[in-house]
Formats: sequence, structure tokens, C-alpha cells
Amino acid sequence: MARAERRLFALNDQVLLLDEEITRVTDELSYHQSLADDAARDAAVSEDPVERENAAMTARDVEQFQKRRNRLLKARAKREAQRDRLLTRLGLS
Repeated sequence: MARAERRLFALNDQVLLLDEEITRVTDELSYHQSLADDAARDAAVSEDPVERENAAMTARDVEQFQKRRNRLLKARAKREAQRDRLLTRLGLS
């Protein structure tokens, strides 16, 4: 098998792995968004500073998962662009 074909298979594998990771992170993001919504509601109706701190912590968690998901989406787009260029070079697209 030629080097280009091996590279194509490797890029396809990387895209699939990124898809799996994106799905996992998206699921975790959804979970943390739900927690953050609950914490924000609790903080809004409570005078307890612990509730406000909890809301701030969960909001930071959501932000971290959003950033992670965005990084993964960019990495996936980069691999897809590499794959598309390789397919063009091989005359397959």
C-alpha cells in the first residue's frame, strides 16, 4: 500500500476518534449545563454565598467543556481538510 493511502486511512481513523471524543464531550457538556442551570436558579433564590459560589464553579465547568468541544471541532475540521487535499491529490474527489 502506498504512503498516501496509509495516510488517508490514518486521517480517517483520526476523524473517527475525534467524532467519538466530540460526542463524549458534548454529552458531558449537556450534563454540566443542566447542573449549572440548577445551581444558577438556586443561587438566585438563596441568600447563601455557598450557592453563589457553586453556581460560579459550575458555570466555569460549562465554559471548560465548551472550549474543549470547540478545540475538538477545530481539530476535526483540520483533519477533514487534510483528507480532502489528499483525496484531491490522489484524484479521488
